[in-house]
Amino acid sequence: MIVVKSKGLLSILAFSEKRKDILFLLAQNSRTLSEIREHFNVSSPEISPRIKEMEAANLIQRSDKHYQITPIGRAIAKHYRSFLDILETIEKNESFWSEHLVDDIPQHLLERLADLNECEVIADPLENIYESHKVFRENLSRSGIFKGVSTIFIPSYPDFFVSLAMNKTPAELVLTEKVFLKVMSEHKDKLQSFLDSPTSELYIIEDVRLAFVVTDYFFSLSLFYANGSYDPRNDLVGYGGSAIKWGNDLFEHYKGMSRHVTSL
Repeated sequence: MIVVKSKGLLSILAFSEKRKDILFLLAQNSRTLSEIREHFNVSSPEISPRIKEMEAANLIQRSDKHYQITPIGRAIAKHYRSFLDILETIEKNESFWSEHLVDDIPQHLLERLADLNECEVIADPLENIYESHKVFRENLSRSGIFKGVSTIFIPSYPDFFVSLAMNKTPAELVLTEKVFLKVMSEHKDKLQSFLDSPTSELYIIEDVRLAFVVTDYFFSLSLFYANGSYDPRNDLVGYGGSAIKWGNDLFEHYKGMSRHVTSL
């Protein structure tokens, strides 16, 4: 067995929460030793060795009585923070990310997963498979704009989209080819009503293995399992601006890959 030992800067930061915290603290403002001690509520013997190690590694430096981050330290702090943020986002909902396919999320958005840090997984218990749909409907009732990509057909959706059209709610919908053909064969009149609305836009894409909704109020993402089956029970839901921005960027990605439908 080969054992890889971490050395240098990686060792200094990766194996010490305190050194990491000091780096991020000084990235905000320079501090005296007493201010650093007070911030972490520790004694000088506890914190001084960590500071000396960081000085020796050119991460921080002392000027008069103040410790400040070095230019090298600031560059590391910027990227290290991003690294920790994406790890935290994945670990927060680890099973969601590990058990599902993420292949159809474009790489540039996977690299921005930290934008979804505040999102939570809403998981339906087996005895109440429609609980997430209840939350979904409640969130939609608070929304004034609707964008979504649908890879599955849910019987209640045609009536819902007709209601969006009737209420003149701005709505953009991307359907897979299979879902579009099913709606065409079973709900053609409702589909036409949606298309007739000046506030509705419909797009068709060949195939995609995810489904999501983004509005001005929330973002909700559903994924497929690794075996290719759709997961109807677990939705990643977020309400913050970064999650909504991420969802809008994902929608624009798929809208750009789709063909615009203006008439049947």
